Amino acid sequence: MAAIKKFQVTFDCAEPERLARFWCEVLGYVIPPPPEGFATWDEYQGSLPPEQRDSWFACSDPSGVGPRLYFQRVPEGKVVKNRVHLDVRVGTGLVGKERLAALEAECARLVPLGAVHVRTLLADGTNESCIPMLDIEGNEFCID
Repeated sequence: MAAIKKFQVTFDCAEPERLARFWCEVLGYVIPPPPEGFATWDEYQGSLPPEQRDSWFACSDPSGVGPRLYFQRVPEGKVVKNRVHLDVRVGTGLVGKERLAALEAECARLVPLGAVHVRTLLADGTNESCIPMLDIEGNEFCID
């Protein structure tokens, strides 16, 4: 049997730090301390050549259970639908009106952070309700 491997989820984006801080708010993640020898991230960024400044940022689960999220600046903008997306699991174990209420409450928390509510998909007898959304750079995710 193969050993379980740790992994990180990488986002291509325009503004790595801004997007990382958004996802910290969504998931309760934290920004790790700056690299050794630097008191702040601003100090670290200032030490880099101009073309490398603000080119990446990361955040992590403070419990160490969830994957690290890594955000890297790329020159091109988002053009098509994501092939992979995150599901923010706030309705696990809930059904019907109770589930929908939990999803809607999370949606209401995320919209002021800059998330966009795309639509609400109601339970249809096969699938439970979920709410597709967009993050601050237009990446799809679902409240599930």
